[in-house]
Amino acid sequence: MSDSNQEIEAKFYVTDLEKIETRLQKLGAVLLHPRILERNIRFDLPDASLRSERRVLRLRRDAEVRLTYKDPSRNEQGVLSRREIEFTVEDFEKAKQFLEALGYQPIFYYEKYRTVYGLQTSKVPVHVMLDQLPYGNFVEIEGETLEFIQAASNTLDLKWDTAIGKSYNALFERLCATRPNLDPTHLTFAALNGLNIRAEELFVRAADS
Repeated sequence: MSDSNQEIEAKFYVTDLEKIETRLQKLGAVLLHPRILERNIRFDLPDASLRSERRVLRLRRDAEVRLTYKDPSRNEQGVLSRREIEFTVEDFEKAKQFLEALGYQPIFYYEKYRTVYGLQTSKVPVHVMLDQLPYGNFVEIEGETLEFIQAASNTLDLKWDTAIGKSYNALFERLCATRPNLDPTHLTFAALNGLNIRAEELFVRAADS
């Protein structure tokens, strides 16, 4: 995220996450955060006003505990842009209790494994996130502008026209629409254990093939 609290990122579905990581290493990318399991809870008010207004209130635990608010996103050529306000808190459970005391309710639980690299493309730094989700593998590229992100995707041989202008939550909603036995509030490894999820079920195309 930029210093202006503006989140600008592009997301790509990939078939071989290890190959992308190997390419990053050959390009001299710096490992910023080793692979770690993220646990997230998304909150809303009882009237679902945040969701209806496409705003996000999230509590995340990985190496730290962070509370995040996001404005509605804008989609430009598959790149999502929106204001993001994020800060660390000391205690995950107390932060959850704090939000619930204010009237917010957990509405969505989701997990992913994430590895973060810093990559210089044409002397412009971007962050590259390698994400393993219960329904597939993805690469997220975050930078200051659409042009910087596109340059990084070209460097990584990711097809720009496959960029996904949807959140992980929205992709899961697509999947749940075709698999009614899934719990739409739990995008976790335990909930999807043993399932073979095809790209077609998420309505995405692989950027690395």
